[in-house]
Amino acid sequence: MTASVLTAALRATALSALLVLAACQTGDWWPREDSSAGASVAAASHVRDIRAAAGLTGLSPDAKLEKAAQRQAAYMAGSGRMEHTTGPGRDFAARMKRDGVAAPAAENLAHGRMELERLFSMWMASPGHRRNMLDPRFSRYGLAHAAAGDGQRYWALVLGP
Repeated sequence: MTASVLTAALRATALSALLVLAACQTGDWWPREDSSAGASVAAASHVRDIRAAAGLTGLSPDAKLEKAAQRQAAYMAGSGRMEHTTGPGRDFAARMKRDGVAAPAAENLAHGRMELERLFSMWMASPGHRRNMLDPRFSRYGLAHAAAGDGQRYWALVLGP
């Protein structure tokens, strides 16, 4: 084998190895089932129908509110607890201020592996959650979920003006 043929063979082998590695890395760009995910756009019809049935204008999905919801859902999934706080001094009001969400704001939480229809039905059956959903001061929302190690989902809905 000549040096030029050997060099060409080594280059081809190296290029093939790089392509394989690059292909392996692209899979990590797709969200996994167990990751935190925003669900605002998927919930738009549920939110619209709930508000319309009460004679209210709809709510618009909002990226800032969805990010706040994602943070809370991820925290709950990581801690295994469904709560509005994330530690000492980090209650709902402090979290909203940190996330740049103006008052008034509200938050609905849920735990369980469920479809959106069941999620919103549960919230509408609860007086406090229903009150948040039908508050006429709100015009925007963000919805997210995160999966815990056992596969259960933690849901957070943040509503704002």
